[in-house]
Amino acid sequence: MFSVKDKIIVLTGSNGLLGKGMADSLAAEGAVVIGVDIRFDNQRDDDFIADITNESSIQSICDKVISKYGRIDGWINNAYPRTADWGSKLEELPFNSWRANIDMHLNGYFLCCKIALEKMKTQGFGSLINMSSIYGIVGPDFSVYDGTSMTMPVAYSAIKGGLVNLSRYLAAYYGPFQVRVNCISPGGIFDNQPKSFVENYNKKVPLRRMGTPGDIVAAAHFLLSDQSAYITGHNLVVDGGWTCI
Repeated sequence: MFSVKDKIIVLTGSNGLLGKGMADSLAAEGAVVIGVDIRFDNQRDDDFIADITNESSIQSICDKVISKYGRIDGWINNAYPRTADWGSKLEELPFNSWRANIDMHLNGYFLCCKIALEKMKTQGFGSLINMSSIYGIVGPDFSVYDGTSMTMPVAYSAIKGGLVNLSRYLAAYYGPFQVRVNCISPGGIFDNQPKSFVENYNKKVPLRRMGTPGDIVAAAHFLLSDQSAYITGHNLVVDGGWTCI
């Protein structure tokens, strides 16, 4: 695994499926992981309960981390805030729901980027990762949802697509300060979805299986490590081949 030993890494959404996988793996490899989430099943000493849309909270977290450790080596925007009606079909979606999801997710990521990257700019190094998705780069295949009540939320496409290009902008903006910004775009991650959905998905994806948190962890390790020091503005797609067909 690419080395993250002794790196100070802030991880938003650290209590979720991918977040827990990344937090545990990074910590096992010797990184100091500072989790940020609105709740925790098992809160660690360095974890913060916070809302990514709260500017003063994010600023305070950055200040406290730097005060304690002297730097922030890495930051992963992985939080997944959403409204209660997330998953509604487009024609049933109230405009206020669309607006709230864009504000929480895309704008929350921007706020974290702005605050964290300014800290990294001052210190002259750092690596930030925005978690995007295959649906930030291609349109959905709605046939995989046949036989289920699931759908692909329309706001998700706008949010994740926006994050890919926002990351390119930020990479260009902060590159002169030796601060790197990249994306990871996972394919579908298995999370006990309905059997028919999993079967439909597996038939379409070239590797014939859904992803696991472990598949994404390796990508995060790489982009946080010094071995990726000349990579910025990149969208690392980890999708079993979904976007190649």
